[in-house]
Amino acid sequence: MNSSNAATSAPSATQDAQSVSLRRTTAGVAIGNFTEWYDFGVYSYIIPIVAEVFFPMSGLANIAAFVGLAISFLVRPFGGIFWGLLGDRFGRKGILAATVLLMAGGTFALGILPGFAAIGVAAPVLLFVCRGLQGLSTGGEYVGAMTFLVEHAPDERRGHICSFLPVGTLSGYIFGAVLVIALEALLTHDQMLAWGWRIPFLLALPLGVAGLYVRMRLEETPVFENLDTREKVTNLTGVEQLRVTLAGHWRTILVCGGLVIAFNVTNYMLTGYLPTYLAADIGVAEGPALTIVTIVMAILAVIVTFLGRLSDRIGRKPIMMAGSLMLVFLSVPIFLLMQRMDHLSVFLGTLPMGLMLVCFMSTEPSSLPALFPTNVRYGATSIGFNVFVSLFGGTTPLVAAALVEATGDLLMPAYVLIFAGVVGAISVMAMPEVAGQPLE
Repeated sequence: MNSSNAATSAPSATQDAQSVSLRRTTAGVAIGNFTEWYDFGVYSYIIPIVAEVFFPMSGLANIAAFVGLAISFLVRPFGGIFWGLLGDRFGRKGILAATVLLMAGGTFALGILPGFAAIGVAAPVLLFVCRGLQGLSTGGEYVGAMTFLVEHAPDERRGHICSFLPVGTLSGYIFGAVLVIALEALLTHDQMLAWGWRIPFLLALPLGVAGLYVRMRLEETPVFENLDTREKVTNLTGVEQLRVTLAGHWRTILVCGGLVIAFNVTNYMLTGYLPTYLAADIGVAEGPALTIVTIVMAILAVIVTFLGRLSDRIGRKPIMMAGSLMLVFLSVPIFLLMQRMDHLSVFLGTLPMGLMLVCFMSTEPSSLPALFPTNVRYGATSIGFNVFVSLFGGTTPLVAAALVEATGDLLMPAYVLIFAGVVGAISVMAMPEVAGQPLE
């Protein structure tokens, strides 16, 4: 009797310990991701203020400020290759700690920069340098977090576990947006220009320290630790490692890139461009415009894990295809609806864009790293993710703003989303179904 009870309780105790460890890992990665994307997203919410502080002499100040957003994406591939190759050589945990520290430093530095009135043209130059540091950090951050969770999660629960990663992302965006809304409500416009805009950036330092502390307490992924010595890339030079990664997996990297286009064009249209579009082009007041986008993101944060769990049951591909088709067929109607300008119409136009986004946000974190074998997973996913985010996702606000400025057509953002939907649908058809499948 006693021996039977002991035999029964031992596996149960082991399973409980594994469950606790998995919850701690998931929470740790999500908290660090919250810090990272609060830092990165807050810039988007105060672009009108940034434009006045750093580009007061420009007739295209908003577009110049969007250049600062785009620069961080232009350097992302370099950060992705650097951090990704290091992660495949030395492990995932240390890289995740380094990226959150670099992001916090770059964001804090932006918060103490003098404006154009103090140091002239040096101010926007230094602004772009800080955004470049943020781009180097994000090149390794999101992919590293995806890879870390994919390699920790059980095969049958990978979609659900990895869908907590965008909860951290959305929470970071929401916190940044709520902080900016509160500052704009409490401070006058002159106070925001003088010093109020700095507060969100200065908060990056304590948040970064907290994120670093959490991530340093995580354990390395068992998949990486158990990698056979013969499969490791530590015996290769950096150039050889990059060549092996590209030569052996370029087709999969292209499929990964197509999925990333659909995900991130939608993501940055909603989070990076829509608040400015609603305020500057549609005529909705800045406060309500940002509030509506924030409410939609809060809704996505609630439902994203349910879609992640659903993807474990029905597969990732049906959910991604639904998002792609909605982009193709609903983008024009929702932008026409937003042009009615009343707050209800703007909300009813913004919410479907969020639902399009959550179809990718809930499934791609568990899907993209799973397309590649362990010894090149971090590097290959980083290349596929960051190159295409840089070319298409991060430049979305700049491209959309420039197209509207050049043509006067307020439906230009909808056409950009349709393009993303077509690319997404083709990529979903080309990818294998990875739900429930063991990692290579």
